[in-house]
Order: sequence, then C-alpha cells, then structure tokens
Amino acid sequence: MTKVMLSCGEPSGDLYAGALTTEILRLEPEADVSGLGGERLLSAGGRLVSDYDGLAVTGLAETLPALPRFWATYRRLVRAARTERPDVFVAIDYPDFNFRLGASMAALGIPVIYYISPQVWAWRAGRLRTMKRFVTRALVIFPFEEALYRDAGIPVAFVGHPLVDLAVPVLGRDAFRSAHGLDAEAPTVAVLPGSRPNELRVILPDLVNAAERLVRDVPSVQFVVARAPNLPDALFEPLARLTELGARPPCIVESQTDDVLVAADVVLTASGTATIQTAIHERPMVVVYRLSPLTYWMGRRFVRVKAFGMVNLVAEKMIAPEFLQEAFTPEAVAGEAVRFLTDESYVLETRAALRAVREKLGGPGASRRAAEQVLAAARTPGRQ
Repeated sequence: MTKVMLSCGEPSGDLYAGALTTEILRLEPEADVSGLGGERLLSAGGRLVSDYDGLAVTGLAETLPALPRFWATYRRLVRAARTERPDVFVAIDYPDFNFRLGASMAALGIPVIYYISPQVWAWRAGRLRTMKRFVTRALVIFPFEEALYRDAGIPVAFVGHPLVDLAVPVLGRDAFRSAHGLDAEAPTVAVLPGSRPNELRVILPDLVNAAERLVRDVPSVQFVVARAPNLPDALFEPLARLTELGARPPCIVESQTDDVLVAADVVLTASGTATIQTAIHERPMVVVYRLSPLTYWMGRRFVRVKAFGMVNLVAEKMIAPEFLQEAFTPEAVAGEAVRFLTDESYVLETRAALRAVREKLGGPGASRRAAEQVLAAARTPGRQ
C-alpha cells in the first residue's frame, strides 16, 4: 500500500489537495493519503493528521500570533512521518511552512514533491537554492515556470493548472440568479474578499465603500458575495451598510465561487488564486490587496515584478486593474468597476485577454498528471 502525506495550509491548497487525492485513489484505490489539510482533503478520502484551521494567514505581522500553532502542527506532522513512514511527501504551496516541513521529510529519506510551487519568478528567487536541497521534483502549474526550475537544477514537470478542471459552476448564470432571488437583467458585481480572516478584516470594508459608490453611479446594480468556508459571520458585518443605503441586500453564498462568477458582470477580488479562477470564467475584474505596513515594507524589497495580480503576471501585461495598499481606495475601485459596467468595447477587449490567459494554463487533467508524478516518486525511493 502506497502511503502519501500531503501538506496544505489554506482553502485554495485544500482544494488542490482534494483533487489530487481523488486522482491518487482512482489510480491506486488502496493508497493511504494523509496530512495537513481541510474539508476537501477529508471528503476526497484523505485522513487529517492536522487541520489547517488557524494557519491561513499572510504577512509577517499577521503570522506572529499563530506561531505556537504553526510549531505544534509542524511537530505533529514530523512525528506522524516518523511513525507512519510515508512513501512520498507532497508540499502544496504554503512555502513558509512547507519549506521547513519538506526539509524535515527529506532528512527522513522521504521523497519530496512540491506541487503548486512558490512564485520564485515574482519574489525571493533565492528560494530556488533552498528548494534544490530538499525537493525531489517540482510540479508547476504555469508553463513559464518549467525553465526556471530546470535552470536551477531542480527536476520539474509542467502539469497544468488544476483550476481548469475544478472551476466548474453547478448552475448557469440565469439559474443561479433565479435561485438566489437576483434580478435576471440587473448589472451584477461579484465580491471576492479573500479566504483568510486577516484578509477580510482589511479588504472587505473598503470593498463595501466602493460598492456604496457603485450604487450611486449605477442605482440598479446588485451584489453577490463569495464566502469562503469556516469564516465567522462577524467578518461580513460591513455588508449591512449597503442595505442601509437602500440598495438591494447583497447575496452571500458560501463555497460556490464558480457559480458566483458566472452570474457576475464584473468582479471585485482580493489578489490570489481567485484572479485565475475569475480569468477562467472570462469575467472582467478589479484586483485589490492590503497587507500590514510592516509586512508590505519588508516584502517589497524582494519583489521583482511590476504587477501583483496573478492574472496580470500570467498575461505579462496589465489586463485587470489592480490596487495595492494606499492605492486601494473606494474611489479607484468603483471607477474601474463602473467602466466595466458601461464600456462594452473595454469589456470585450478584456475578455479576449482573459481567454488568452486561460489558454496558458494547460489542458484538462492537471490533477491526474500530478497524481501520476506523485505515485511514480513513491515507487522510486530517495531523490530522483
């Protein structure tokens, strides 16, 4: 029986872990898949050594309060690896945690696969030297990443982006609007404020402020909010202000992001995986993000790219307006959203560019290809 240990520390990683686990068990039904994850990994047939709840934070200042939990989780996973002796370890994104854990797995003689590898082409390129010391093989999801890892001497395979298969709505545009009491014809703005509590605290209030300005400029506009799982209700309280203005109450939908996106005309989204998901559905978007001043100041020194939105990085040009830190103002976000709602030629041009991004993500079957690589590593002990 092949034993696979996975580690992911946030909702997007758990989504990929679940899809990978599904494919591993299709290829080898008797395999044992366990590790750090969440509901997706569990529902796919995996076994949780530890839940990532409380670990999904970004930034130095934001991470400090969670350090005791990080350390306890790390030790629990290493103990499990020593006891269970997995045939392969799969790190899924989450580099600050998975680098330390992956190095420990390699020290135990366990092959290490890095799936959804760090964005070394965007910032902290020196991490490639660190990865070379413990990674058996990197599985990358963007085609331009392959040469970077190969040039660094790290065995690599381009498997494609798993969201090509996973970003599938249950309902179509009209059916979703009808099911949630939305006007079939009204301009619709989707709000994707992030999946981590610390993101919502600093991003959602100003997205609501932007929405207030949108209501003044486009009175018929309606809003639908994509809510990530396991977030407390209190984080969404700023949305109540829209109803107080006399606007239609925003529709809040949990764990149905793809349905939210296909129902929308424009998307206001936190930077991250959601921008790629939005691009797959060819929805014009405004990208925002905000970190603590300390985290931003420290991180900015290592950034090597002009854009921060993943969709713009893949496109290699600015196709989605993006606003970071002080530039993220309600006026700026509302202005771009209004343009998308009123300028048809701008929308058509943007959608063509988003279609080109989707074509760069590879064809269907990314999770299956990744599973084949993982099982191959498990059958070949030691570094490849």
